[in-house]
Amino acid sequence: MTFPERFSNLPDYAFPRLRKLLDGTQPGGDVIDMTIGEPRHGLPGFVAPILAQAVEGFAKYPPNEGTPELKAAITGWLSRRYGVSLDPNTQVMALNGTREGLFNACLALCPERAANGDTPTVLIPNPFYQVYAVAAAAAGAEPVLVPATAETGFLPDFASLPEDVLARAEIAYICSPSNPQGAVADTLYWQELIVMAEGYGFRIFADECYSEIYRDVPPPGVLQVAAEMGANPERIVSFHSLSKRSNLPGLRSGFVASGPANMSAIKRLRAYAGAPMPLPLQQVAQMAWTDEAHVEESRALYRQKYTIADQIFGNWPGYVPPQGGFFLWLQVDDSEQATLKAWRETGVKVLPGAYLGREVNGENPGAGYIRVAMVTKDTDELQDGLTRLRDCLAG
Repeated sequence: MTFPERFSNLPDYAFPRLRKLLDGTQPGGDVIDMTIGEPRHGLPGFVAPILAQAVEGFAKYPPNEGTPELKAAITGWLSRRYGVSLDPNTQVMALNGTREGLFNACLALCPERAANGDTPTVLIPNPFYQVYAVAAAAAGAEPVLVPATAETGFLPDFASLPEDVLARAEIAYICSPSNPQGAVADTLYWQELIVMAEGYGFRIFADECYSEIYRDVPPPGVLQVAAEMGANPERIVSFHSLSKRSNLPGLRSGFVASGPANMSAIKRLRAYAGAPMPLPLQQVAQMAWTDEAHVEESRALYRQKYTIADQIFGNWPGYVPPQGGFFLWLQVDDSEQATLKAWRETGVKVLPGAYLGREVNGENPGAGYIRVAMVTKDTDELQDGLTRLRDCLAG
């Protein structure tokens, strides 16, 4: 049996790799799982009542793009959060989580050939959310990994790329706040990237699913900055999710927003290959985008977690306090060895940074880090887990 060559060089997904690494090793204490970015804060109180009332909606085919009410709730949130006005009928579409959108939008919008006739490039930060590379491979594009390291402020320096790579660029993926490092693209970063995108003719795929988890100041959004600049809306494709914002990873609900032409192509592909959200879940999502109280409550808990992390790891070599999101990106000698040691001696489970990066010119920018997800239900568990982790790795 043969398989497509374009997928042959993809490494195993991060979590199966982690299971293989830890397989056969017993945890050295009560297990605290800090691997996957699955928020464990309480569910919003409105979820169960809405589902109970809307249960008959499972007997109906839902609209592929989202109900008018859900799309209006999304554009209403975008207006309140970023001050932008988008047409709910032509500029947004509901998604089954952002992963679906980040993958399928690349298929819908990346041409077979760049403007100069060569193979197109898709620019990807390194380390990165693995769906970016798989989407590029599926589209038949050349993935170009751009280091996002301490030297670059943990955001990719796209301007450092060679001219021939930028000339073939069709899409640039960027996550802000970034996964795994928690860095935030400020207004100037977005402005420079948008100018570059307009100059070279590529689209910015802005993965902003962590945008509502931050310390003090809300991170600027790409739609907001683009609107203030008067940029072409077709240059921007923004993705948001309820998984992190509303502690609803199992709802599988997000959205994509862009210019009408981009959205038309994305919707056309989804009509054939996508699965719309069931109506009861769309009603929950509609309420989630409308209500801010549950988001503010959860954000307050994350701010307590930031403080705990800063206290425990403030003197850790290379520690950079995350500005957004809920990951710690901790410097270690070897990410796999550190992960195995922490599991074997303490029962704290983390993710090797090497599994989120890829080797380029003999170097993997994630190999000297571990990713720690601060998704525990309460601060006591976080305090315990981080203290165990620090004491183990420092010993």
